Amino acid sequence: MGRYVIRRLLQMIPVFFGATLLIFLMVNVMGDPVSGLCGDRTCDPATTAQLKADFGLDKPVWQQYLTYMGNLFTGDFGKAFNGQQVTELMGTAFPVTARLTLVAIVFEIVLGISLGVLTGLRRGRPVDSGVLILTLVVISVPTFVTGLLLQLLLGVKWGLIKPAVSPAATVDELLVPGLVLASVSLAYVTRLTRTSVAENARADYVRTAVAKGLPRRRIITRHLLRNSLIPVVTFIGTDIGALMGGAIVTERIFNIHGVGYQLYQGIVRQSSQTVVGFVTVLVLVFLVANLIVDLLYAVLDPRIRYA
Repeated sequence: MGRYVIRRLLQMIPVFFGATLLIFLMVNVMGDPVSGLCGDRTCDPATTAQLKADFGLDKPVWQQYLTYMGNLFTGDFGKAFNGQQVTELMGTAFPVTARLTLVAIVFEIVLGISLGVLTGLRRGRPVDSGVLILTLVVISVPTFVTGLLLQLLLGVKWGLIKPAVSPAATVDELLVPGLVLASVSLAYVTRLTRTSVAENARADYVRTAVAKGLPRRRIITRHLLRNSLIPVVTFIGTDIGALMGGAIVTERIFNIHGVGYQLYQGIVRQSSQTVVGFVTVLVLVFLVANLIVDLLYAVLDPRIRYA
């Protein structure tokens, strides 16, 4: 196990550098960020040259990347164009999005897996067909439509929730935004769990357990569910980073000042330091989540061993 973890950590190094390099290059081709600092008017050449020198934009792209990575390992993510440190923006944004993502993941695990097991064990029955149709509708409807509809009904018309989340962004305020953020992924988890459970229910080891007279609950939890959850855990693990980075729409609808909000502001203002810094942290979240998922395989399936 230890050797496997070390090997995976070493494999993460080139992936991290490659991903950050691609992000850095893509952000730099979005346009000239200095042009947006003077408002609607065009900056004069002297001001443009001074701004580029202040932010290190007058150097070649490869030199900018090396400087950025050198500062990154000292904990310096640079400054946004408003003069604020990117780490300060991260300190306020990531805790909010982390809570929002945690709420969304809980919805995926509790509702998605429960509905998937229920429909997988009752394949072909009315409850199975009803849940499949419902998940298909959820997948088909864009997230911003779902979010605006729930905000209008629950927040404006019925007054059950606040239409906009307060700056504190407590967990109870994030329940509806978390459900909106998790809606599409929840539908996929339900369908994936349902398919996996239905396939494994016909496996030889399940028929053997039934023939031995084991209790139905033990067959489902100890045998059927553990093997069926491997693809589901893979999806949820990779979905953590996707939820944190893809919360732009949800956070804009409910006025949540998290990672999605800061990324949106950075893109609009063409603040390359902000965008690259936040996406770099999201890359680390993806890599760590994938490593944890790989280690969970051995917990779910004892036949998996890491040499």
